[in-house]
Amino acid sequence: MQAFDQDGLNEFLETIRETEYYPLFYTLLFTGLRRSEALALRWRDVDLLLGYISVNRTLHQLKDKSFVFRQPKTEKSRRTVALPPSLSIVLRQHQERQQTQRALLAADLSDDALIFAQLDGSPLLPHSITNAWRRLVKQAGFQGVRLHDARHTHATLMLKQGVNAKIISERLGHSSVVITLDTYSHVLPGLQEAAARGFDEGLGRTNQDVISSTG
Repeated sequence: MQAFDQDGLNEFLETIRETEYYPLFYTLLFTGLRRSEALALRWRDVDLLLGYISVNRTLHQLKDKSFVFRQPKTEKSRRTVALPPSLSIVLRQHQERQQTQRALLAADLSDDALIFAQLDGSPLLPHSITNAWRRLVKQAGFQGVRLHDARHTHATLMLKQGVNAKIISERLGHSSVVITLDTYSHVLPGLQEAAARGFDEGLGRTNQDVISSTG
């Protein structure tokens, strides 16, 4: 995996701000959803007032080019993911643009409409989303950051911000927190050092205090 760091994430988002993919890629980076989960979302699956998304199905394209919606593979994959306030704003703006586009086609935007879709409401092609990500990442000056690394970026940055691994596991839909800890074990050593320093700081202990008490 090759995740964005904080500066890289902000730089990438600024680069793609005016593209049609901004709302989708923002969602992936700020929720940790899988591509198949995000592409299956309907407007009735999101509550922009309370700020959460319900993940209850996935979208897949078959070899004959048809689409199928499936149940998530595990019970833990069916989950509710809290939205960062900034994402709620991005999605609300996206919804307003969709409503305007549908009105031009003399159509309504129903609660069952896909959040991320073609202009006519049909599903986006999963492989086209992956190709767009690769192209935009390259244009932004980054190398080797895959679409699935948006998920890794979300988890890694949350760990570095001190979010409990159990919470991150629930957001990602992992079947066990052990999977989360194993997947992101490379981040943990640095977090332990920061936690150790924070323990001293939380107790108000400084190096000078220790030297004075033992000198």
